[in-house]
Order: sequence, then structure tokens, then C-alpha cells
Amino acid sequence: MSKPVIDVIIPAYNEEQSIGNVLRDIPKDLVRDILVCNNASTDSTAMVASENGAIVLDQPQKGYGSACLKGIEYLKARKAEDQPDIVVFLDGDYSDHPEEMIKVVQPIIEQNMDMVIGSRSTGDMENGAMMPQQIFGNWLATNLIRLFYKYDFTDLGPFRAIRYDKLIEIDMKDPDFGWTVEMQVKAAKFKLKCTEVAVTYRKRIGVSKVSGTIRGTILAGHKILWTIFKLL
Repeated sequence: MSKPVIDVIIPAYNEEQSIGNVLRDIPKDLVRDILVCNNASTDSTAMVASENGAIVLDQPQKGYGSACLKGIEYLKARKAEDQPDIVVFLDGDYSDHPEEMIKVVQPIIEQNMDMVIGSRSTGDMENGAMMPQQIFGNWLATNLIRLFYKYDFTDLGPFRAIRYDKLIEIDMKDPDFGWTVEMQVKAAKFKLKCTEVAVTYRKRIGVSKVSGTIRGTILAGHKILWTIFKLL
């Protein structure tokens, strides 16, 4: 895979303050298309994304997974020769460092890996970038995956890359909080070749829709655990 075609999917809900920064920091010589999946935003997320060169896809059904699935649906609708080799996922809140994308895709290009997780746990994480409940949830979920599926992950980080054919093969379904863990559990079940790279993580711009609320934290935690056990 000397010069792969790489497309990026960014789920975005009310990220008008941050999405421009995310798009400007993505290495343009590395990627072909950037799909911003506008997830029922009530602000100017779509306009800012379009002004910064993204393909904007509207997904009125709320949910992190629903937004990601909209991006996959768009790619699947393309002709076979126009589909990408690799798909990168990252968040639209500017907590990830888009310029580190080359690190995330490198193991696929150079080591024939199927999926790469950008690990915040092993990388340089700004103090306060993750809430205590997020850190505990990541620890619990990754240890359960190790226990039941025999795959070693340190994080459920949103910044990740996967071969397009493997993404289609694992047939993602989750419409909301279980998206990241579903991908990792299915990667284990399908015996994909997986690895992690350490990534930098900072405090997001704006308030998290999940960990920033008690309700969101509880729902996300429940969904993550339910997904792990459901797929056994």
C-alpha cells in the first residue's frame, strides 16, 4: 500500500467553534475527502465545515454512531473504483490532534495492520482532558475486552484508522455511545490485525455531550458494557 486513498469521517454535533480548527489541521497531502457528518446541529457547524473544504452530510438522527454510519453509507454508494483504502475517524471537538494522522495510518500502510487505535492512555494527555469517569470506563472496557476476547487495547479512543474493506466486513450497527467499543469488539471477533499508537489529547472546545453530563455518562457507560457482553 504505497499511496493509499484515505478518507476521513468526522461526526459533529454543534461544533461550530472547533470544526474549522480540526479541518485546517488535517494533513491535506495525506487524505482525499473529509466527510463531516452534521448530526442534527442547531448552530453553524455545517457552514463552517463547508467553508473549510469538507463534504457535509446531514444526519438528522441524533447519535455518534448514526453520524459515523452516515459517512460509511456515503462511501458505500460510490463506485467500487472510487472507494477508499483506509478510513480515519476523529472527533470534531479539537481534542484530537489531526496533524498526528500520519502516525495513526502508518501501521496500516507499512505493517499491514487492519486497524489502529490512537491511544490517549499511552500518549501525552493534557490534564483534565478526560473526566475521571471516562478514564475508569476506558480501563474497565479494555480490561473486559482483554478478558473475554483476548485482545489488548488500552483505550476506546475516537481517533482511529481502519482498512475500508475490513470496516465493511465488520458491519457496524451501533447508533450512539457504543460505536467505538463495538468496532473494537468486532475487530477481535473477526480476528483483525490491530495495534495502537500513542496520540496527544487536549481539552475539547466546548462542553462534552456525553461525559459533560451525568445522564450522558451513565448512558454511555451502560451502553459500552452492554455492547461488550452482547457480542460475546
